Amino acid sequence: MALTRAVTNAKALANADRRYSSVTSKFLSRCMLALRACADPFKVSPSTTIFRPVRVIRGGSGLTTPAQTPVKTKLTQQVRPMAADSSSAQQAGPRQMLQLEDYNFPRWANALSAHAPKHRYALGIFPTPLHRWHPPGLPDNVEMYIKRDDLSGMQLSGNKVRKLEFLLAEAVSQGHDCVITIGGIQSNHCRATAVAARYLGLDSHLILRTSRELADSDPGLTGNLLLARMVGAHIHTVTKEEYTRTGSEALLQQLSAQLRSQGKKPYSIPVGGSNSLGSWGYLEAVRELETQVADISITDIVLACGSGGTAAGMALGLHLSGLGCKLHAMGVCDDPDYFYNYMSGLLEGMGATLETTGIDTRGMVRVVQAKGAGYAISRQQELETMQHVAQATGVILDPVYSGKAFHTLLEEMKQQPDQWNGRKVLFLHTGGLFGMYDKASQLQPMLQKENKAERMHVL
Repeated sequence: MALTRAVTNAKALANADRRYSSVTSKFLSRCMLALRACADPFKVSPSTTIFRPVRVIRGGSGLTTPAQTPVKTKLTQQVRPMAADSSSAQQAGPRQMLQLEDYNFPRWANALSAHAPKHRYALGIFPTPLHRWHPPGLPDNVEMYIKRDDLSGMQLSGNKVRKLEFLLAEAVSQGHDCVITIGGIQSNHCRATAVAARYLGLDSHLILRTSRELADSDPGLTGNLLLARMVGAHIHTVTKEEYTRTGSEALLQQLSAQLRSQGKKPYSIPVGGSNSLGSWGYLEAVRELETQVADISITDIVLACGSGGTAAGMALGLHLSGLGCKLHAMGVCDDPDYFYNYMSGLLEGMGATLETTGIDTRGMVRVVQAKGAGYAISRQQELETMQHVAQATGVILDPVYSGKAFHTLLEEMKQQPDQWNGRKVLFLHTGGLFGMYDKASQLQPMLQKENKAERMHVL
């Protein structure tokens, strides 16, 4: 509105006095370009120079406001500076979706500076909400909150978004034209990768693990598969036996070599986006948490752990920031020793060694066995816990990750009440809603029993 009024006033000035017509015409042309960019940025030439103010930078020594300067910007690749670090995740104004940003790591992560990423894409809707939560089955002397990373987006949602912001920034900066990744047939990570890649103009290739009986047939359109295929993902199915025998890294290498032979430039992302670069997503999430829990005095944070990157980043961030929370990672696959060892490697790649942090992985996080009958295999009691939580609070947990993690947490609170007595617990909801559709056959009898659908008799 202010820019529109300036254009109107400039026109009136030019009409009233010809002496200002030359200067005014230049000003008007810049204003009209700016208005066009606001209305439809993709109609403005990427090489067009538009005058824009450099945003206020909040630094440790106060405020600085650089003078207005002409900036030649490529709209799809523009690097937007983040504000100098503070204890909160304050940036230079609201994030612009799909824009490349400079990344300034938190001050408390200075020891990791040599390994810190330089950029990330704005893909998620952050900060995600954090609120008080009253799920059924919670002991009376436990106060619980929930961090809603399931609300980090719509088709691009869940904890994987935070990792992909860093991973895809590297993929684009290195000139790759497609991404490949790997996971289960209902992988939330693979779906999120396909969506994020398409947002940035990249093709995606997904290696999906399924049963021997289904590997040679079309994988269908259930849950995450529907969304991934809607955005054009190329699906490559393998059997569980092939996955176990060959290993995820070798399968990624094989597909990468195949695509390179076709003239493609693939960027490989590991299972769950869980490498050292992706783990920075949850180190950064701790900076977001600092502000949200400042007045709550959270004692414990609980999250599902499937590939290790979320837990590793969160563990390191909690330790370095001094937030004082104990982290409990509920492993939905493998075993605790595997996760401790794998996370140690991730942390080392982030620059966090015993020498730089003074503590090992086991001192940063407690890993709990929570896989139940196995990865992505839902037991009746786990689904019942999810149903009761949804009906009581409106929060829908997913069957593969958060549902198993929360069910295990409630069981532990029953079996070891003294350990949780008087604690203030934050549960991290990591998303995965679309995976619910794959469990429809198991959920239907339960829901029909308690929520019977009836024919309405219209008068």
